[in-house]
Amino acid sequence: MCSYRDVVVPQLRLSVIDHVVYSHLVRHSRLEGKRRLRFSIPWLARNIHLSVCPTREAVRRLAAQGALCLVERSKAGHVAEVRLPEEIPGVRAHAKRARNAARQPGANGIEDVDFLKTLELRRAIHAREGDRCFYCLRQIPARLACLDHVVPRARVGCNSYRNLVSSCMECNSQKGERPAEEFVRSLYRERSLTAAELKNRLGALDALAAGKLRPTIPNGDDQEVRISRCGSAGARWSGLEAGRRRCADLHRRSRSARNSSARRRKPPRTGLAVHSEIS
Repeated sequence: MCSYRDVVVPQLRLSVIDHVVYSHLVRHSRLEGKRRLRFSIPWLARNIHLSVCPTREAVRRLAAQGALCLVERSKAGHVAEVRLPEEIPGVRAHAKRARNAARQPGANGIEDVDFLKTLELRRAIHAREGDRCFYCLRQIPARLACLDHVVPRARVGCNSYRNLVSSCMECNSQKGERPAEEFVRSLYRERSLTAAELKNRLGALDALAAGKLRPTIPNGDDQEVRISRCGSAGARWSGLEAGRRRCADLHRRSRSARNSSARRRKPPRTGLAVHSEIS
């Protein structure tokens, strides 16, 4: 029942107010075994400690996104069917797209790659963005480029190519733990982006989440991906072999050094010493 925090909020892009309203309605309907709930906007606003206007707007947005189905609307109160995450059309469609993408040949190979693991994989993310900041679209030198988590690691963001973008240091620090969409809209309000660029960036965020912005893996083959994975058996074996070879080489050098030192320090033979004393 708590999956709405992980599923509904990211997929429907719920604001803080929408999240609070939806959580309160779920708590007083589905968690109590009721599919429908009769409520009034003043009652809802009073319980969540908000004013009436933002509460009414939140209910309208939830109804437009499919999280609520308003069966009856009146001034006396509303009757709404509160839907769980798996019942919301938008969430179901996203889950279907994710399943279809997982069935594609080789789809799971790149999905399991940690793109912070090696320098080549990090460069692949920068190359995907064309050496531009994903957020403000400014050209950035390679020495000033950094990687940003679209969903911050503090919110359980991963190191997948779906969650990593190239950004300038300024956008990286200003974004912080804010949602990426909210940060992009703030750039538009600050006139750092035009209306067309804002629309383009919002579309890029959707494409990134859907797995459509895949970077080019170094050498372009699955072998490179497997080697780049954390804990790869082949990588571990090759590392052990290299270590054994280095150790054997060090042992050989140590033995040869000891043998040469012993030859230099070898004492003279006794017969020669006695002969010198007699003469």
